[in-house]
Amino acid sequence: MTRMVTSLSALILSIVLLVSGNAFLMTLLGIRLSIEEVSPDVIGWVLVCYSIGFVLGTLYVHKIIGRVGHIRAFAVFAAMAAVVSLMYPMAVSMIFWAVLRVLSGFSIAGVLVVIESWFSSRATNANRGALFAVYQIVFYLSAAGGQLIVNVGDPASFLPFSLAAILLTVALIPLSLTRMEAPVIEQVHRMSVFKLARESFSGVAGALICGVLIGGFYALGPVYATLVGLDVARTSTFMASAIVAAMLLAWPLGRLCDRFDRRRVMFWIALFAAASAVGVAVFGAASLPLLTLLVGLFTGLSATIYPVAVAITNDRMESNKIVAASSTLLLSYGIGSVIGPITMAELINLLGPAGLFYGNAGFLLLLAVITSYRISHTDDVPVEEQEHFVPTMPEASPVLAEMDPRNTEFHESVEVEEMQEELRQAG
Repeated sequence: MTRMVTSLSALILSIVLLVSGNAFLMTLLGIRLSIEEVSPDVIGWVLVCYSIGFVLGTLYVHKIIGRVGHIRAFAVFAAMAAVVSLMYPMAVSMIFWAVLRVLSGFSIAGVLVVIESWFSSRATNANRGALFAVYQIVFYLSAAGGQLIVNVGDPASFLPFSLAAILLTVALIPLSLTRMEAPVIEQVHRMSVFKLARESFSGVAGALICGVLIGGFYALGPVYATLVGLDVARTSTFMASAIVAAMLLAWPLGRLCDRFDRRRVMFWIALFAAASAVGVAVFGAASLPLLTLLVGLFTGLSATIYPVAVAITNDRMESNKIVAASSTLLLSYGIGSVIGPITMAELINLLGPAGLFYGNAGFLLLLAVITSYRISHTDDVPVEEQEHFVPTMPEASPVLAEMDPRNTEFHESVEVEEMQEELRQAG
C-alpha cells in the first residue's frame, strides 16, 4: 500500500495544490463581495454559478478528455481555473463574476474527473478501499488548509487572487511530469432521479438536502462570518474548522450506520444538526468558541447526510446498479448545491446573518419529516443485510463511484493487471 501511495505522490501533490487553491478562492470571493457591500441575495446568485458550472462539467468534460487525452485536458482545465482567478479583480462586475464562476466550476470538475480517473486506474480489489480513503482525507485536509491562507494579503487587493492562481498553476507541474500512463475514461451511466427516488426516496432527498446545506454554507459561510463581525483571520479559522469537523465525524457516525437502521440514523442526524443550526442562529458570534463548536457540529453532521443517503440507496439496489445510482445521487447533490446559495442568500437578506442557519434548520427538519414518513410507510432493510458503510464525499466527480468498495462490479484496470502479472513472473 505504501508503495502504491508513493507511486501516486505526483497525483496527490497536484490534488493538494489544486484543492487548497480552489477552497481558498471560494472563501476569498465571499469575503471580497462582502467588503464591496454587495447584498447577500446578489452574492448568492453570483456564487451559485460555480455549482452550475460544476454540474455541467461532470456531465460533459469526459468528451474533452476523450478527444485530447488526460494530461492535455488537465493542463487546459487547470490553466482555465488559474486564468479565471486572475480575472476577478480586473472588474468587480456581478455579471462578469457570475460568468467566471461558471467557468471555474466547469474547469474544476474537469481536473477532478482527470485526477479521480487516475486514482481509479491504480485501484485493485485489494487496495481500492484504502485508496478511496486516502483520496478523501487528502481532499478534506487540502480544503481546510486552503481556508487558513485566506488572511494572506488584503482581500480587496490583487495579491490573494494571484496566490490562488499560483496554486492552481503549480498544480500542473507534478502531474505534467509524471510518467504514468493515462487511463481510459468510460461514459458514466446514470438512472433518472425520478426512477431512483422510486427505489430510495430517502436517499435522493438526503443527497438533495445535503447539497442545499453544504452548498449554501460553503458559498455564504464567509459572508455570514463577515456580517457578524469576524475579521479575515477568524473567518478562515471558522471555515477550516467546519471542514475538519466534516471529516472527523464521518467515521464514528459510520459505525452507528452499521449497527442501526440507517434511515433512523439519518433522522437523528437531521434533528441534531437542526438543533446545532438553531444554536448558531440564536447565539451568533457572542462567543467565538461556542460559535466554532456549534458550526462544527452543524457542518460535520450535515456532511454525513450524503454518505448515509448513499448507504441507504445502495442497500436497496442491485450490485450492478450501484455506480449508476451513485452518479445520480451526485447529480441530486449538485441540484441541491444550486438551490442552497440562492435560498440562503434570500433568507440572509430578509432575516439578517441568522437567516442562513434558520434556513438550514428548516431544510433539516424537512428531511427529518420525510425520513420519518418513509420509515413508517416502507419496510426497513434488516441491519444484518445492510452493505458495509463507506464514508463518501459529494465534492467529487461520478468517476470516484467506480472506486467505492461496495461496487462489486469493479474491474481492475488492464494496466494494473499487467503490472501484477509482471511482478508474479519476476518473483
